[in-house]
Amino acid sequence: MEKWLYVMTIKKGKTYNKVTKAVITRHVENLKKLDEAGKIVLCGPFKGYPGVAGMVIFKTESFEEADALCRQEPLVVEGYATYLLAALQVADKENNYLL
Repeated sequence: MEKWLYVMTIKKGKTYNKVTKAVITRHVENLKKLDEAGKIVLCGPFKGYPGVAGMVIFKTESFEEADALCRQEPLVVEGYATYLLAALQVADKENNYLL
């Protein structure tokens, strides 16, 4: 059985340097809500990766569901960031690393 995760790369927009603590609080509250719903596998900020703020790895039923979650991200909704969403096929011992 194929397993997929969806990787959201949060890209800094032109106004990202104007992000306030209130915006970050809304961002974190959104992450908490998604985590409680079992939709997040891993998330965090990047250090030393110009133009990129961080990433979220979603465990959803489809790419479309993950994309809808990306479009609800406060950093995106409020215009501070954009995103790139990629589908990642999981390779692990359960599927013999896709061999």
